[in-house]
Amino acid sequence: MTMPTIERAFQLARAGSVHDFASLKLRLKMEGCRAVDALLAPRAIRGHLEAICAASATQRAPHSADAG
Repeated sequence: MTMPTIERAFQLARAGSVHDFASLKLRLKMEGCRAVDALLAPRAIRGHLEAICAASATQRAPHSADAG
């Protein structure tokens, strides 16, 4: 069974595999998720996903600095 689009969006955002909301939408579309724009359009959902992406990016930043 395929994972619902919204559930997959939150999974990707939490995993830190996307940098921002636009990248998240692109990744979902590339994975074949349906109705990405419509499902992620509500302000509350978008806000939550943007916050999760930002928090994940903040957590990744120190690790990338250590590598260089």
